[in-house]
Amino acid sequence: MNLSRKFLLLIAVSSIAGLAVFPTSAQRRRATTKKTPVISVAAIDADGLVAVLKRDSPNARPLLVNFWATWCDPCREEFPDLVKIDQQYRPQGLDFTAISLDDVEDIKTSVPKFLLEMKVTTPTYLLNVDDAEVAMSKVDPQWSGALPATFLYDAHGKIVYKRMGRINVAELTAAIEKLLRSSESPVSSSGSAVPAVGSALN
Repeated sequence: MNLSRKFLLLIAVSSIAGLAVFPTSAQRRRATTKKTPVISVAAIDADGLVAVLKRDSPNARPLLVNFWATWCDPCREEFPDLVKIDQQYRPQGLDFTAISLDDVEDIKTSVPKFLLEMKVTTPTYLLNVDDAEVAMSKVDPQWSGALPATFLYDAHGKIVYKRMGRINVAELTAAIEKLLRSSESPVSSSGSAVPAVGSALN
């Protein structure tokens, strides 16, 4: 048997066995055009941060905000719980957003890579400011900037729960359910925020 006949026989046997010897042009196109999920992270300044937190729309919903960074181990450890909380309570009327305090150089590398691993589908931002203290004061004057930090806002933009340090899932879900059950904010009549819960982690 000459070489060309051996080659044709190999192709025939491979086809019968369900094996691919060489990909067709259509197969190559499908392989190269397979889409990879993309996570978009928007850089925001202090004014952009205020806009994200603002609840001034008639259709505004309560908002859960988590400040985190890829270099913060407690942030990374608690993130799967936050994703689960978002999946559970978003259909019930809660919005969730994550705001990274990583360097702006990481906005297209380590930050979206981590969010992709966590299967995040919510709006995500990276805070890019020259003066971090000014930005932090716009969130909560009592916040030292320690991470992670989690804030729960009612539909009017008032803080009804905050946690400095890794979240306590039972505690946070209780606060969320209380907020969603009530049309009124559980802050004091003076409008001051509730005391921080948990210890700050650097």
